[in-house]
Amino acid sequence: MSELSDKTQEIYEANAALYDKQRSRSLHEARWLARFGDALPRGGRVLDLGCGAGEPIASWLIAEGFRLTGVDFAEPMLEIARSRWPEGDWRQGDMRALSLSETYDGIVAWDSFFHLTQDEQRAALPRFAALINQGGSLLVTVGHDAGEVTGQVGADEVFHASLSPAEYAAILSDNGMRLTAYLAEDPDCGRHSVLMARKD
Repeated sequence: MSELSDKTQEIYEANAALYDKQRSRSLHEARWLARFGDALPRGGRVLDLGCGAGEPIASWLIAEGFRLTGVDFAEPMLEIARSRWPEGDWRQGDMRALSLSETYDGIVAWDSFFHLTQDEQRAALPRFAALINQGGSLLVTVGHDAGEVTGQVGADEVFHASLSPAEYAAILSDNGMRLTAYLAEDPDCGRHSVLMARKD
């Protein structure tokens, strides 16, 4: 399945307009976004990794008054985001090789982090933690258990992977972060498995 993981960027670039059109705006994520936002300072800096075209995650955070930086590796996605928020901070980049000089009060990686392989996730989490200010929070979607599966973007199959909840907690703890919430296949959130952590 590793060959499929190498195609994720190409698939999102080819399907950017279709993905954006089909992306639900029902905001089943609202409860998690509200919890994340409540844990951050008002008007704080938020890094949205795998921001895509900005709907609905970035748009929620912008509307709530956060100073958002959106990063995505698919330039066609960012072009859509820039057309919606021309004054926004939209950057082409890969969460597997972040090179950012700023730090943030919160990082969100919704429907993006799970496209990384297990080893890439193990390497990425310490980098995420280093970018989060003291007292800041992390919000990511993961799998409900350790393993590799596939998802769908348009007509294309895409790679998904996850570590176990216990391994996520251990890696976060080793990097100064405390797991504050984890819910597998949340029935009120499109069956997403959601993880939150705080840098105390």
